[in-house]
Amino acid sequence: MELYYSESVKNITVTVSDDVYRQARIRAAEQDTSVSALVADYLRQLSAQAVEFTRLEARQELVRKRIKRFSAGDRLGREELHARAVR
Repeated sequence: MELYYSESVKNITVTVSDDVYRQARIRAAEQDTSVSALVADYLRQLSAQAVEFTRLEARQELVRKRIKRFSAGDRLGREELHARAVR
């Protein structure tokens, strides 16, 4: 993981316990990177998850709009459901 610094990169300060910092340094060394790069990657993943969640919410709304009529009473009974599975 490489960090690229430009005008759009912000520095942040994070306070963690000595134990957490030590474990982060070990993990970073295992991955041949820095603690800063680990944190940056984690924050990028959080951002990507939020974007994906928003995309899926929009898709769900489109699917809901396509459903013209729905009634819980329309669902199959237990016997009919099992009969379909056997076919």
